[in-house]
Amino acid sequence: VGHRGVQGGARFGQSVLLDAAAVAVIEGLSDLAPLHNPANVAGIRVAMERFPELPHVAVFDTAFHLGMPEVAHTYAIDREVAREHRIRRYGFHGTSHSYVSREAARLLGRELSETNVIVLHLGNGASACAVRGGASVDTSMGLTPLEGLVMGTRSGDLDPAVVLHLARTAGMDVQEIDDLLNKRSGVLGLSGRQDMRDLVTAAASGDAPAQLALDVYCYRLRKYIGAYTAVLERVDAVVFTAGVGENSAPVREL
Repeated sequence: VGHRGVQGGARFGQSVLLDAAAVAVIEGLSDLAPLHNPANVAGIRVAMERFPELPHVAVFDTAFHLGMPEVAHTYAIDREVAREHRIRRYGFHGTSHSYVSREAARLLGRELSETNVIVLHLGNGASACAVRGGASVDTSMGLTPLEGLVMGTRSGDLDPAVVLHLARTAGMDVQEIDDLLNKRSGVLGLSGRQDMRDLVTAAASGDAPAQLALDVYCYRLRKYIGAYTAVLERVDAVVFTAGVGENSAPVREL
């Protein structure tokens, strides 16, 4: 039985055969992924109870990125605070970035070890990844899946002082700000539309907020492609995957 685990922290750099101790570690990482890890653990425990004769394996979204260079995963905050609270760039969508970068090398007819690609995983959640020789060297999502690209409902990159400003001037508490940035931002917050198909159609019909949302979405993508080109120095392909990446020709063109 295979279990997708969103957050493996700094503990799991590869898939793991599950036992009670491993499940306890995954549960202990719940503060880093409160919406995902508790549900993952509940599913694992039920499955292990129902199918005790089968091996159970956890495959983590974060594992592919765990070997990123220290310079790429380190945030410039007090190092003791970061150490105590496990604050670093973890990255997500690792199973996708890992598989897609391998497939890209195969389609290009190149050895994986000699292939550099930028993978754009564009769905409702979205992330970019710079892959050098089959290894993740940088990725846009960070401590949580909120950082990086503009997404369906998530803001992506944001001046952290926006959070402080909203707390001070709007009186918003932590939960309200969390809800705003994760559920009421991104292209939904800019246009009132979450589905990229609806957004493209509305923009083509002259809807100004939809056009701005599409422009902001693609502008952020171009910035990350440029940044990761600088990181990799040589890029053999830009690879699109997930619902928007695979199916939206207008977004790829823009």
